[in-house]
Amino acid sequence: MIRTLDLRGSRPDRTEFLSLIPRTEIDVDVASAAAEELIQAVRVSGSEALREQAQRLDHVTEYEIRVPQSHIDEAVAALSPELRSSLVTAITRVRAGSAAQVPASVKTNIAPGASITQRWQPVERVGLYVPGGKAVYPSSVIMNVVPAQVAGVSSIALASPPQADFGGRIHPTILAAAGLLGVSEVYAMGGAGAIGAFAYGVADLGLTPVNVVTGPGNVYVAAAKRLVRGRVGIDSEAGPTEILIIADGSANPSFIAADLISQAEHDEMASAVLVTDSETLSRLVADEIKIQAAATTHSTRVQTALSGPQSALVLVDDISVAVDFSNAYGPEHLEIHTENSHNVTAQITNAGAIFVGNYTPVSLGDYSAGSNHVLPTAGQALFSSGLGAYTFLRPQQVIEYSEDALAEVSQGIRVLSDDENLPAHGDAVDIRFKSEDN
Repeated sequence: MIRTLDLRGSRPDRTEFLSLIPRTEIDVDVASAAAEELIQAVRVSGSEALREQAQRLDHVTEYEIRVPQSHIDEAVAALSPELRSSLVTAITRVRAGSAAQVPASVKTNIAPGASITQRWQPVERVGLYVPGGKAVYPSSVIMNVVPAQVAGVSSIALASPPQADFGGRIHPTILAAAGLLGVSEVYAMGGAGAIGAFAYGVADLGLTPVNVVTGPGNVYVAAAKRLVRGRVGIDSEAGPTEILIIADGSANPSFIAADLISQAEHDEMASAVLVTDSETLSRLVADEIKIQAAATTHSTRVQTALSGPQSALVLVDDISVAVDFSNAYGPEHLEIHTENSHNVTAQITNAGAIFVGNYTPVSLGDYSAGSNHVLPTAGQALFSSGLGAYTFLRPQQVIEYSEDALAEVSQGIRVLSDDENLPAHGDAVDIRFKSEDN
């Protein structure tokens, strides 16, 4: 089912690794033209365009785009005690994990009378996207909303596609999660049109533009986020999920197979990769995958993902090569199952989130670890991070100098401004030290 990639006997460099690593080939640019058309339609026609897109793409007609509070309240009331408790536990843990991401203000005294205060200011308004599709993601409501609240964002809007199975309403569990978090501005809109609505606003809905758009979605959502970037901030262009596991002969093959399957369950394009120096482990994992994949609920989807070119069991000579492979890959989710797991973790530079040891599966992070599951995919972990409170914060420097402190550097400013042929810069300093008699 899942192929084996044998790299033993070689130590590829970074460039070679990039040509060897299995990954889903998704060209966001291919979806850009369609996404641009959907965004522009919303800019021009507002809710009329959103309704046309919902009819064509989500197969719903009679529905309310701005979700009434009564619908949210009904969804909260309908929660089973068990599901409500699970959501509350996840909210509590993600809130605690997010709070650690808010830096304290720091004042630095540069010289007597001269200081710079580094502070972190939240953006004023955010648009948070929660996808529909093959699964229901109330957990993504939590992962988006809680960090924004912790960061201090004062205005939060949430969007998710209208569902034909629920008469055009957003899935009730998504609405319930929003209700538990106190989010009342919720829109039944999906895809690139929703991203455009957040970025440009929809006047006839009373939807005002946001400053930052976050949340995962399909390739059209990713393309739309790329198109509006610059007008608004975004988190990342999240694509199909990825899991990479580094393991040695001490690892439990049934655990590894289960973890690979858990992420393959998301989507036929999901990536599941094991990198190991143990041929025995690789063989045992392959056997376990056959057994577990056949028995799982979404067996067809899982088998498609695991048999695709984006998934593999990779054999390497030693764990140091496995680390190099992982750092070149930059996985969304990285699990480490080795005897010296903490030493291996210390060598990892590129990963969205790292899960260490037998009892820290990725599915823990998807729900109740307290970490965030909105993470960079497709190699974006090489230059970006997962969603967090910091996504909604901007560092600002507050500078304050006394007269004596400015005088101390005034001559240097004069010299530099004249050298750059910007003499008015120096004049703006000098004028403060001219006597009134002159």
